[in-house]
Amino acid sequence: MPVHGQQILLIDPVQRFDVELMLRGLGLEVRSVTSVAAALDLAAREDFDMALVDVGLAADGAEGIVAKLRARTSVPSVLVLAGEDSVRRAIRILDHGADDYLVRPLDRAEVMARLGRILEWQHADDRALLFQRELSRKYLVGNLVSQSEGMRRVRDQILQVAAARSNVLILGESGVGKELVAKAIHYNSSRRESPFIAINCSAIPVSLIESELFGHERGAFTGAVGRQKGKFELADGGTIFLDEVGEMDLRTQAKLLRVLEEREFMRVGGGREVRVDVRVLAATNSDLEDLIRRGRLREDLYFRLKVITIRVPPLRERQEDIPELARTLLEQIRRDNGLRPRRLTARAIRALQRYPWPGNVRELKNVLESTAITREGEIIRATDLPATVLTDERPGVPGPPPRAGATMREMERQLIRRTLARRRADPAAQDQALRHPRRRRPWTPSCRRQDSLLTRD
Repeated sequence: MPVHGQQILLIDPVQRFDVELMLRGLGLEVRSVTSVAAALDLAAREDFDMALVDVGLAADGAEGIVAKLRARTSVPSVLVLAGEDSVRRAIRILDHGADDYLVRPLDRAEVMARLGRILEWQHADDRALLFQRELSRKYLVGNLVSQSEGMRRVRDQILQVAAARSNVLILGESGVGKELVAKAIHYNSSRRESPFIAINCSAIPVSLIESELFGHERGAFTGAVGRQKGKFELADGGTIFLDEVGEMDLRTQAKLLRVLEEREFMRVGGGREVRVDVRVLAATNSDLEDLIRRGRLREDLYFRLKVITIRVPPLRERQEDIPELARTLLEQIRRDNGLRPRRLTARAIRALQRYPWPGNVRELKNVLESTAITREGEIIRATDLPATVLTDERPGVPGPPPRAGATMREMERQLIRRTLARRRADPAAQDQALRHPRRRRPWTPSCRRQDSLLTRD
């Protein structure tokens, strides 16, 4: 990345003008000072793209000035200037917050390459920050579809717990949106510009999950060719979301418990404690108390995780949310797939509300996506929906009973509607079901006209 015109703060007690002259020769704007106090004062009044700190600073030393620049100024990057005899010390200062180091005598090409790399990192950080802020807007609590009492309660709980540091256990069936709730908690908290790391504990083999969560050192096991940070280190300062936490093996549970209690752990194969500042959100669709009784979950871990519990209701318990939720999902599907606008008819929405949605919001999104992509026109009618959605009766899922006070004619219409919907899925079987016994009135053209009214949008 071009370095021309960048603002550099040079902190050099000896004032070696060769460094300043080279930097100016590269097109950089340089302000040079000889003391820590002068550097802090200048950095507080002016904006700099990076600071160069001489390794030989007295008093607090280079380590101290790096820490102070990080804490008291907005200088985004700090490099250390070292002689050939002080490279080891410069490398140690990297652990105190410096980004890189330069070795005297300075090589023009090397300086340009290193400064350019620092600027690329800054640019990447700026993009990441913008992305984080966009995510924060996306997951604002006000964006949650919450017409139902159950989801209003979830929304209120998110607002209550977002500002806290307590662990949260999110309960709910598969597909209800537990990760969405976790993201809403994170992006409405003070940690919103720090990482949100999600991990599905059921998707990782037992032999790998400890390394995945806590990282490993070189040589810790076959294939460990170098040090690797785990999810907890990557989430430092932010939030980690442990989905299906009940699937974790007992050994890893013990290590997780220690992280929750002490905020520290050791990498696999390591001998040094790693401290982290991470908020833990966990989720499951399992009965955790049953897992405790069966010896598959530590009770002490369970109580550590469930400081606060949020239950996300299944979609069948929040039918009043379906119209707005379906419209929101359709707009998202349209944008993601480059489609023209799609609109559901009132009858199609009622059909979506009647269906029990065993797969919850995930199933609703899949149904809408397949329908929107395969449907040519703008209007999505009830008859465009899959047959399994149009029928109220599925194996093991009873249809809703007739409303109180319904007339025989209304009950008959409801039965005909269900049967016609099932006919689309299995025409031969339902043709047999539509044949009336001889003692009842025959299937007449007027009945067919009624069918037309039942299925027309």
